[in-house]
Amino acid sequence: MSALEWFAHKSLGGGIFWIQERFYESGNRANIWLVRGSQRDVVIDTGLGLRSLPDYLRLAGLLDAASSSSSSSEAPPPAKPEGVPGARPLLAVATHVHFDHAGGLHQFPEVAVHRAEAGALRRGDNYETVTWLSGREVVRPPAPSWSARQFRVRPVQPTLLLQEGDVISLGDRQLTVMHMPGHSRGSICLHDRERKILFSGDVVYDGSMIDWLPYSRINDYVSSCQRLIELVNTGLVEKVLPGHFNTFGPERLYHLASNYISNAGICHKVSACAMRSVASIALRATNSRTTS
Repeated sequence: MSALEWFAHKSLGGGIFWIQERFYESGNRANIWLVRGSQRDVVIDTGLGLRSLPDYLRLAGLLDAASSSSSSSEAPPPAKPEGVPGARPLLAVATHVHFDHAGGLHQFPEVAVHRAEAGALRRGDNYETVTWLSGREVVRPPAPSWSARQFRVRPVQPTLLLQEGDVISLGDRQLTVMHMPGHSRGSICLHDRERKILFSGDVVYDGSMIDWLPYSRINDYVSSCQRLIELVNTGLVEKVLPGHFNTFGPERLYHLASNYISNAGICHKVSACAMRSVASIALRATNSRTTS
């Protein structure tokens, strides 16, 4: 299957494109966001990495040819033209290193991640990346010999380590890094303050917020949700582009964040702790079988 078949995209206007993996039918299917700038393009999260995302971006005409350097086995992009205006570099940013968001990072020469999860990415740590892909979820295998049991998040050497307050400049737009732990220890949001757009990853999406995975922490999640509420109260967010499901506005963001805070009591913490223990055992068993 070619990269063009595996992915689909839709323009949201303003240089932002929504991309998904067509044949991964799961609640874990992540949104991939391409943000085009005057001097740099950014891909926010990369999906599973079963087919080449850089090749798709190039073949679908979403990038300048010079922007889409790929390490895949598919046809390489043209060489970077000398002195051509508008030829922009491409940076892949992981909102966190879970498998559904970071599986395709190895396809990009420039990769950014929060420093708290850089070690897991370098090791290809399939425990911290929560790798539990089921073959039933991949309704059309990317290759005849492909097996979900063999799926791994490949080790990647980040070229840029992010922390709170860093600014990723695209030239005509700036994305500010907000470290928002809770779902994972290195979860980030990217905030386009001028346009009041928040790329929220798995910090918040229009669904049940997960705080029972390895390295999840409820107290951190509460603090992150308080920051989300502050963004709404100060009028700094008008649109949320999340890591899963549909986009939404500030009223829904306020509801989701405040609802999490309201429910994060003792009973919730006890149940989350129990679920984390079960998830930890299952993940260790799964990854042990994969590596044996």
